Amino acid sequence: MRVYLRYLRYLLRHKWYVFLECCKLGVPFRGILHDLSKFYPSEFKPYANYFYGDLKIPKASSAFHKAWLHHQKRNKHHWQYWVLHPDKGEPFCIDMPLTYLKEMLADWRGASRAIKGYDDTPSWYQNNKDRIMLSDRSRKWIETNIGR
Repeated sequence: MRVYLRYLRYLLRHKWYVFLECCKLGVPFRGILHDLSKFYPSEFKPYANYFYGDLKIPKASSAFHKAWLHHQKRNKHHWQYWVLHPDKGEPFCIDMPLTYLKEMLADWRGASRAIKGYDDTPSWYQNNKDRIMLSDRSRKWIETNIGR
């Protein structure tokens, strides 16, 4: 039970910071709806067990990866949602609508504040941008707005 309470505490803190950032970016409703799927048992339990439980249990990692994939594909504020993997050819990126770009940036800022206590998003992005697949238009918007 302690594992679930610790994760719930983090999740609520994260949602609060994302809501504040969404308000600054002019999309407060996205802040309210943000990460609601993380409260579903299909995501909540695997996340809690992975981040606050016993990682020595391989099942925790496997369940988390399934929950993470599920989360990405049901939440449009994740860049992974907008990457198309065709049956033939290379994956390619679809432009993210502005609303979801704003929510994604708010998510990154909110996660940074919830985990570190301050906004380290520009540094985090610099270290991870080569792994983040975005269309040219979406990347330009993020890189223009990340330091604001």
